[in-house]
Amino acid sequence: MSASRRPLPGWVEIGLLPLANIAMAFLLVGLIVAVIGVDPFHALKLLVLGAVGSSESIGYTLYYATNFIFTGLAVAVAFHAGLFNIGGEGQAYIGGLGCGLAVLALDGLLPGLLMVPLAILASAAFGAAWAAIPAWMQAWRGSHIVITTIMFNFVASALMVYLMVNVLIAPGSMTPQSRGFAASASVPSMQAALQWIGIAVAPSALNLSLLLALLACVGVWIFLWHTPWGYGLRTMGQNPEAALYAGTNLKRATMLAMCLSGALAGGVAVNELLGVHHRLVLDFAAGYGFTGIAVALMGRGHPLGIVLAALLFGALQQGGAELNFEIPKITREMVVVIQGLVILFSGALVHLPRPWLQALFARRG
Repeated sequence: MSASRRPLPGWVEIGLLPLANIAMAFLLVGLIVAVIGVDPFHALKLLVLGAVGSSESIGYTLYYATNFIFTGLAVAVAFHAGLFNIGGEGQAYIGGLGCGLAVLALDGLLPGLLMVPLAILASAAFGAAWAAIPAWMQAWRGSHIVITTIMFNFVASALMVYLMVNVLIAPGSMTPQSRGFAASASVPSMQAALQWIGIAVAPSALNLSLLLALLACVGVWIFLWHTPWGYGLRTMGQNPEAALYAGTNLKRATMLAMCLSGALAGGVAVNELLGVHHRLVLDFAAGYGFTGIAVALMGRGHPLGIVLAALLFGALQQGGAELNFEIPKITREMVVVIQGLVILFSGALVHLPRPWLQALFARRG
């Protein structure tokens, strides 16, 4: 076998190859920043300090990363089954609707120990139900999952606008948002949780939803790699004919994968509505579903890789805001360009550094 075709070690495939892609993306970003007259090293310093330079910035980085973990896992589960779920944005949105309806109906009746788990289950159930419709259309009607999930994002957005403006809006409010949730329907902030054990940190949007996201990572890892159902999904993704020959019901597997994907996307609502806004609001999904696609691709569909990729995108989100504040020449649009280049090199150009790494490790061998 030629050096350029030899397989890479597993740790290189999962760890070093994504780092090489990120390095190339940031090299190109540095050139762009230099062209507009900004010192790229100064900009990088501000980006890093804005993301991890204080307990407050670390809190916001982890807060953004929490949403990216949920949506990255959602994309990864479907992707392992051979399904490209582009509908995480709409599934997170409808998950928020389920979460909000449960809280608005019961927050005055149930204590927090019951209300919060019920709201989490409602967000997962509504997200799964919204994903089940395009899954059924693919499995029984032959509709393409990419097209239907994209379309359902717009349907979810239109539905939420109608409900928030005409049905769920708080009485007397000029803003399309519901009434505030009762205290029993709040996920504690990380600042408050750490104070319980004597650790003082600056206030931020970070809350205990991060622990739920990490538990979801463990659950996805166990499900996909240590259960027969996960094995069936991964087999279907690799070779549907072999999965069918082995006895896997492809229609049921499609439904299972997409429902799990939608339920995971609904976790965004827990972080945003129960942990931050404490009411049902418009546009809380804020593009997390689309960024989750890049997170899943960069993380190679593995929960550990998804956590690392989510931390990177969380740092870019938080550090980019600081960069925009400190250097007016670097606008929010420029920050989006930085994220886009990372996505480009981690997605479309993911295999660009592979021949160089294969040649390097062939020489070492």
